[in-house]
Amino acid sequence: MDFWPEFLLIASVHLVAVASPGPDFAIVLRYAVRYGRNVALSASLGIGMAIFLHVCYSLLGLGLLIKTTPWLFTLFSVLSAAYLAHIGWQAIRSGEPSHTASEDVTAPVAETPSRLKAFTSGFVTNGLNPKATLFFLSLFAVIISPVTPLSYKVIYGTYMAFATTAWFAFLSVILTREKVRAFLLRKGYWFDRLMGAVLLALAMHLVYSAIQSSLH
Repeated sequence: MDFWPEFLLIASVHLVAVASPGPDFAIVLRYAVRYGRNVALSASLGIGMAIFLHVCYSLLGLGLLIKTTPWLFTLFSVLSAAYLAHIGWQAIRSGEPSHTASEDVTAPVAETPSRLKAFTSGFVTNGLNPKATLFFLSLFAVIISPVTPLSYKVIYGTYMAFATTAWFAFLSVILTREKVRAFLLRKGYWFDRLMGAVLLALAMHLVYSAIQSSLH
């Protein structure tokens, strides 16, 4: 079969999906503004590497199992909501940044998490995202042809993992440019709390969606 038409279609669909605001964007945005570029880049790498998780269970058929088993999908959604709610609550409780007008706003705050912790947060946030599960299920069940060789599917998955990492790394760099970050930090700790509220709203939406799915 012809590789390029299918690859370009997948790349286009993936670009729209990865650029859409969601938990991944909220995590990177919060980390970039509050903790600086290195932490945001680590979270971006974690998000990108989680794509391999989705690709693996899609290739093994586990994505279809999750989707067609109501209690398993509900459990998956609740776990994701609980994790997002935990991060959101931490953001809401965070104190005002300690930077003053004379300090270097490009420097991270004192309580900066390790790169490993940021990577793990990014990986878990994307890995437990039910919307990502549904996206890859649809991708491998509808867009990718059943006769597509396994080697092609591996190439598709590898591309999406690195493209996702590149996109969020790009956002990390843009958001941590001195003028951009200075502007966001000058708005005070309400910005961090706003991100927390967004994450809590996403968590509640996941729970609501899970309940609705279980009722049908």
